[in-house]
Amino acid sequence: MSAHIEHIVFDIGKVLLHYDPEIPYRRILPDDAKRRWFFDHVCTHEWNIEQDRGRGWREAEDLLIAAHPDHEQSIRAFRQNWHEMVPYAYDDTVDIMRTLIAQDHDVTMLTNFAADTLKEAGERFSFLSETRGVTVSAEVGLLKPERAIYDSHVAQFGLTPAATLFIDDSPANVEGARIAGWNAVQFTGPNKLRSDLAGFGFAL
Repeated sequence: MSAHIEHIVFDIGKVLLHYDPEIPYRRILPDDAKRRWFFDHVCTHEWNIEQDRGRGWREAEDLLIAAHPDHEQSIRAFRQNWHEMVPYAYDDTVDIMRTLIAQDHDVTMLTNFAADTLKEAGERFSFLSETRGVTVSAEVGLLKPERAIYDSHVAQFGLTPAATLFIDDSPANVEGARIAGWNAVQFTGPNKLRSDLAGFGFAL
């Protein structure tokens, strides 16, 4: 029998919002090999995730420009063109979230996100302000799948871990939630999410 769930927690990127840093760079660096090298060696995932931890963009850019001065323009283009990396919301998932809220379920969000880019996204996508609240990694200086960020979310919103269901696209973040005592499912699409929620007793 599935656990009784009182709290539902959504990730944002690749669950509610599409995110693809390649989109503007297909224009900025049209050569596939050069673009791949740039993401593998300059604006890497490891570099970008530190902005999600709270590092400012100026410091982040300066760090890379010092190491790769010939790529200054392409480095600065990352933040300048960030809005293109988030072109649309996953409407089906947003509808699921809104249905849960309309049914008076407790819904919050937990995300790895830079504070300024999340604010920018919030100005474009109103549903980001419709849950009870959000824990933003950059604001607490912690990242999923670190145990501390899940515990921080529990403390901030008064959740019971065993009665909490987390929805995230990353297997590592899903496992991190389970280690923290939560229930968690990996998001791969709206149909699977509806099925997963039905398994926990939610009628959508």
